[in-house]
Formats: sequence, C-alpha cells, structure tokens
Amino acid sequence: MTDLPGRENDPNDNPFAMFGDPEQIAAAMRQFADMLSAPPTSGPVNWDMAKNIARHVVVAEGDPSVMEGERRQIVDALNLADLWLNEATSLPSGVSNPQAWSRSEWIEKTVPVWQKLCDPIAARMVETMSGTLSASGLPPEAQAMAGPLMGMMKQMGGMMVGQQIGQAIGSLALEVIGATDIGLPLSDSAALLPGGISAFSQGLETPAEEIRLYLALREAAHHRLFQHVPWLRAHLLGAVEEYARGITVDASALEEQLRGLDLNNPEQLQQALSGGNLLKPEETERQKAALSRLETMLALVEGWVGTVVDGAADGKLPSATALAETVRRRRATGGPAEQTFATLVGLELRPRRLREAATLWQALESDRGVDGRDAVWSHPDLMPTADDLDNPEGFVRGEPELDLSSLEGTLREPPAAPGKDDDKGDDKGDTGGSGA
Repeated sequence: MTDLPGRENDPNDNPFAMFGDPEQIAAAMRQFADMLSAPPTSGPVNWDMAKNIARHVVVAEGDPSVMEGERRQIVDALNLADLWLNEATSLPSGVSNPQAWSRSEWIEKTVPVWQKLCDPIAARMVETMSGTLSASGLPPEAQAMAGPLMGMMKQMGGMMVGQQIGQAIGSLALEVIGATDIGLPLSDSAALLPGGISAFSQGLETPAEEIRLYLALREAAHHRLFQHVPWLRAHLLGAVEEYARGITVDASALEEQLRGLDLNNPEQLQQALSGGNLLKPEETERQKAALSRLETMLALVEGWVGTVVDGAADGKLPSATALAETVRRRRATGGPAEQTFATLVGLELRPRRLREAATLWQALESDRGVDGRDAVWSHPDLMPTADDLDNPEGFVRGEPELDLSSLEGTLREPPAAPGKDDDKGDDKGDTGGSGA
C-alpha cells in the first residue's frame, strides 16, 4: 500500500502512527495497567511492583545467571578472606553461608531492608502527594464527595513512589559489588556479585583473583561487625528512621509539578512516573542532625573495615594498597545510581570522612592493640563522635583521669555559710570547681 503515490503517510497502514512510537506507547500502557491492577498493600509502597520494576532495569542491561565456576570462585574467596581476618581482628567470623548472587538475586535478598529504609519516608511523600492530586482543581464541595477518589489518588501516589524506588534500586543493583558495599547491613548473608566484580575491575591492571579476594575481605569484615556488634544495625537504620520522622515535603512545588498531568496521555504519564525530580524532600535541622550521625557512623564502619582489611592483606596481596584507594574514591564520590537514590529519598548513603576515621582506628590499634581497638565497638557510648574525627589523638588518649585528692580537703570541711566571709567562700568554690 505504501508504494502507491500519495499513500506514503496513509494512516490506514498504521492506525496508531499519529500517537507516536507504538512500542513506547505499549510499554507505557502495560506499566500503567500493572499499576492499576496491582493489589493494594498495607504500606505506602507496593513492593511487589517495585521489585518487578527493579528487575526490569537490570534485565534490560543484561543479568546472566551465576555460573557454577563463578559461584565456586566467590565462595572460596569469601572463606579464605574470613580466615585471613582472624589475624586482624578480635571479632569472630560473620560468614556462615557465603553466596554468589546475580543482580536480580541482590534485589530479591535486599528488598526487606530497603522496605524498612524507604517506607517511613515514602509514607510522608504519599500523604502529601495524594492530597495534592486529590485536591488539585476540585472545589470544596466536590472534595467532600470524593471519598473513593481520594483513596484511589492515595493508591496512585504510592504506586508513583514505588515506581521511583524500583527504578533507583534497579539502577543501584547495576553498580553494587556485594551485600554490604554501601555501608548498610542489607542482608545477613555474605555475598558478592560476579557482575559487580567485573564492572569494578574494568580498567584495573590487577589480577582478577586479587581483586576478588580483596573485595571478599571487605565483605567478610563488614559481616563481622554487623553480626557481632548487636547495637550497630539498629543504630544505622534508626538514624535513617529519625531522618524520616523529620521529613517535610514542599506541597506547593509538588502541586506545580503535577499540575496539568494528563492521565490519558501515556507518554506524559511515563515521563512523570520515571522522573527523578518528581519528589524531593526538604531538609530540616532535625534531618541534618540525623544525617550527621549517620554519616559519622558510616565513616567509622568504613574506616574500621579499611584498617582491618589492610592488616589482613599485608604481605599477602601486593595490590592491596592500590585497591584500597580505588574503593575509597568509589565510596567517597558515589555513583550515578547512588545519586539517584539520594534524590529520591534525600539520603546520601556514603561516608564523608573516610580518611579521618581510618586514621583514628589506626591510632587506636597502635596505642591499645587489636583487642583494645575492637573493644570500642562493645557499646555505642564508647564510639567516637564527629568531633573525635577532628582530634583522633585526643580520643585515643582519653580525658585525664579525675584527681580525687584535690577534693579530699573540701569534702571534709563544711562549706562556708552564705553571707559570711564571701572572699573565703569564693576561694573554696574555685577549689571545688577545679577538682571537678
């Protein structure tokens, strides 16, 4: 038909040509249909949908299954790394079931922790978003009669947030190396991703087995902390939850973004659903304080892991120093997916002061030995603060012990009565203050 004169653009050849690329339209409509048909959930995010979206992201980039040879290499590396760590730390092994994961398996295994991290923040976003969607353009009398519509708008808001979370987790899965390399305990199992190791290795002139073993050392060291420091997991996740409790969303800016959104336009809807800037939390002072605590603890975890791994690899891995610097730069700068996740939930899951934290742990080891260094993890009150990172030597030496002898005479003498011999009373007050 198209070879006849005047029929080059005949809509009868493709009745949907006027709407754009049929494949893009079909994909957008399938995604929209999935959203509308997804069963309601008790939380703010439909995590089944989010997982499916994340899997689609990694499958689109290629996610081959882990071959038996790759699995054996990774399990052997994790077991050997765990053995080496026995000489570098007093914390016992945290590797009981070493595994090798594909990117899709990483998504499946880590979603329960992502749910804890994201639900508190997503709940506030969904409430604001659904209120904006339902109230936008409706007169007060119509809003009062729109109960079912409000519920549907809330569900749609949750689906939009779930769409973005799925995209972010899927993108992050393309960059991660193991279960702990973003600094949070995403799984109880020590695991590495062959695809992640391969991506990390690109451009490095280092034998593959050394790279694999070094990354296994880092993974196994993280698990020693997360498995045997009982308060650490709750401390890290609690800092994220504290951040979520203080979150606010700019409703006016959100309404501006959503104004004019045509739900009958698949292309516009697809763009809105996948836009990384649709929801942006605003930082409050409360959030900044929680983020500061989180960043300090992430730096302390990374600094300890780096110190322990350096000790375990010393004399065994010739490329350990170069690989340590590569990992440090990678953690300090963050990748595109990590920045996408930060845009989504307002959290940058990377430490700011890696070198200062490493210096502090090294100073502790030099002064107190391995056992004394690791004993600091026994209670959160013993942990260094952000100020201690500025003065590691002061933290290692600790505060001077209180000299009770200066208080002995003061404790035996009764204090001067008020109004009598003020100068003498002032002197005694000064003495007592210096003793305290």
